[in-house]
Amino acid sequence: MTTELPNSARAVVIGGGIVGCSTAYHLAKLGWTDTVVIERHKLTSGSTFHAAGLVGQLRTSANITQLLGYSVELYKRLEAETGQATGWKMHGGLRLACNQERWSEVRRQATTATSFGLQMHLLSPREAQEMWPLMEVHDVVGAAFLPTDGQASPSDVTMALAKGARMAGVKICEDTNVTSIEVRDGKVVAVVTDRGRIECDAVAVCAGQWTRELGASVGVSVPLVSVEHQYLITTPIEGVTRDLPTLRDPDRLTYYKEEVGGLVMGGYEPDPIPWAIDGIPREFNFKLLDSNSDHFAPIMDLAIGRVPALATAGVNQLINGPESFTPDGNFILGEAPEVRGFFVGAGFNAFGIAAGGGAGMALAEWVHKGVPPYDLWVVDIRRFGQPHRDVDWVRTRTLEAYAKHYTMAWPHEEHSSGRPNRVSPLYETLVTRGAVFGEKMGWERPNWFAGAGDERRDRYSFGRQNWFDAVGREHVAAREAAVLIDQTSFAKFKLSGRGVVEALGWICANRVDKPVGALTYTQMLDDRGGIQCDLTVCRTGDNEFYIVTGTGFVTHDRDWITQAIKRWPEVRLDEVTNDRSVLSLMGPRARDILSATTDDDVSHAGFPFATGRTIRVAGREVLALRVTYIGELGWELHLARADAMAVYDALNNAGRRHGLVDAGYRAIESLRLEKGYRAWGSDIGPDHTPIEAGLGWAVKRTSAGVDFRGSEAIERQRREGVRKMLAGFTVDASHVLLGRETIYRDGVRVGWLTSGGYGYTIRRSIGYGYVRRAEGVTADFVTSGKYELEVATQRVPAEVSLAPFYDPEMSKVKS
Repeated sequence: MTTELPNSARAVVIGGGIVGCSTAYHLAKLGWTDTVVIERHKLTSGSTFHAAGLVGQLRTSANITQLLGYSVELYKRLEAETGQATGWKMHGGLRLACNQERWSEVRRQATTATSFGLQMHLLSPREAQEMWPLMEVHDVVGAAFLPTDGQASPSDVTMALAKGARMAGVKICEDTNVTSIEVRDGKVVAVVTDRGRIECDAVAVCAGQWTRELGASVGVSVPLVSVEHQYLITTPIEGVTRDLPTLRDPDRLTYYKEEVGGLVMGGYEPDPIPWAIDGIPREFNFKLLDSNSDHFAPIMDLAIGRVPALATAGVNQLINGPESFTPDGNFILGEAPEVRGFFVGAGFNAFGIAAGGGAGMALAEWVHKGVPPYDLWVVDIRRFGQPHRDVDWVRTRTLEAYAKHYTMAWPHEEHSSGRPNRVSPLYETLVTRGAVFGEKMGWERPNWFAGAGDERRDRYSFGRQNWFDAVGREHVAAREAAVLIDQTSFAKFKLSGRGVVEALGWICANRVDKPVGALTYTQMLDDRGGIQCDLTVCRTGDNEFYIVTGTGFVTHDRDWITQAIKRWPEVRLDEVTNDRSVLSLMGPRARDILSATTDDDVSHAGFPFATGRTIRVAGREVLALRVTYIGELGWELHLARADAMAVYDALNNAGRRHGLVDAGYRAIESLRLEKGYRAWGSDIGPDHTPIEAGLGWAVKRTSAGVDFRGSEAIERQRREGVRKMLAGFTVDASHVLLGRETIYRDGVRVGWLTSGGYGYTIRRSIGYGYVRRAEGVTADFVTSGKYELEVATQRVPAEVSLAPFYDPEMSKVKS
């Protein structure tokens, strides 16, 4: 029986796979019972029906781990709620390590699990084999077991979600093809199908591989591509029991789960095959691709080495099902910045079953409240930008990400594909000067500079990497002389028009209504007081401001500001990122160097801290901002791209006698850790307020006529206190801190590190993290405890501080 198509609905969900049905289910739970699911064929007919169904939870993000944990809790109760079987089995998951580096990775993952409150047990090879008797363990160094991992039947759990949605009033319309999405004044107003038109307030596009095409039809960029993914299903194998844990063997690129007394075995080959380069065939429903046994053979050989029974087992089917993958291996959620009311849940990189329950919950709340339930930056659609609109570039990068699915997740690892894409005018010059580049948002950025005898590439490890000493030289130069850093990739905007002061006054937590030339460090908060943006604002005119934010946040911050200023129709935001270069001149000799290249007064009296003005350097016009992210005297010099080389040469010529050297982003990280500067996306974000993050000094006090977004939440915390507080920690230099290490206070777990690194001045490893306590946290509580950090399962003594570890103005170093 065909469900009648309504003329209107509060929300339309496009796609009847696990994510679409989960989104509809959760929308109904939030009261959006007037929701319609549109499926072009039958439920699960896209890629859900051929998914393998493993459900793991641990990720490098606490919130994604929480989201996946929600999936587990949902699948545990869903059958009882709906009466529909889900095939859910929670027999745990094993993960093997077959060399010492992988064992280091697993031990760090075990500490991450501890930090995030997830059970994970380390096992010997023999203990692992007792849990999975069919496997050979001659090469296994150790294993990890997560008892709450499991597996589900993808089609059954999707049908259970669909039934739950229907029970709450959601309409599900199968065999209904979306022909267009109507947008008016930048907002979704209707979905048009081959059976009629549905007016709606929001559309959630959860259409898997078809999502990119649907997005493009209304100007929305969804950077995902289809890649072939194969796994086999065996006939029953003696010794395979129903309670067998799932197994991941990353050094052999393979995974396993029990299936009707046999095994499902699949893997991530190093040479993946893209699919549907010229578009997805129109009638591709409940269909598979031809199996490619030659391409699967290397995976099979690796698997037989682990599970010899596979050599003689019968094969029921070698499944080749295309799935959507993304350039960074994370899925895509959230409201598209190009069109209001257009939400996306897609690109699940073959773990859609694990993520489906939690992703549907998060996307439904995003639709309902306009913001996600917690910080989901790592999967936010706004993490993408200019290069991700190029499908060929996306495919190239995505194939690299696919091939790395089971390779070692090295600290500081860079992608190599699709490079170079975007470069500054100094790129070729920096190459000749020894730059080793990283990449962000397509930009080539110098990470560090190789000296004589240094290998000009990264050598990855979980210890100190090969660039450690080179970065140390740059760090020392910044503290004792001066460094010049190419930061052209900064995202840069001009905000102007009548009402701009009032608009910025509302969206900025700090006071920006200052004289022309004033430079302000500020956050932009949401209604909960969470930090949505962290940036600097320079007043360049009575009705004009210049805004600088991080390279990777260009789309997010542009979207946040654009939406926030809609109450002021004459205020306009213009991005100027590609028009301007940035050279950062930092260090105690920076003034000597700058003054040698300009006739303008750059003395402290003539150019005080937190100001910006136009000067001429080497005869070129430069907007100089006196600001620092490393804790030393310095200026960001913003200038036309055509002038960058001349100014760079002039500064280098003037700086030669003062010890000026080139420096990169890894030195910036080390320097900012010593000075206690926060990083958005790790130390601060929507889950943290300025009060919790120790940034209350950058928040204006509310009074009559002085209000800003999030002020009520901030004032409440000022009155009532907080339950977490960001603190700095140091440990002996022999311990490498990377972030996610567990924080113990007086033997009790109280949090985890949000970032970690090394301070070359204080000669200790440094980390930052929130000390948490449900009863409340004060500065006295933080500083009065005895602390340890768990680093790769080992607890080590730590010192805590709420003040910077390095302060040049006081000539004092905390250690």
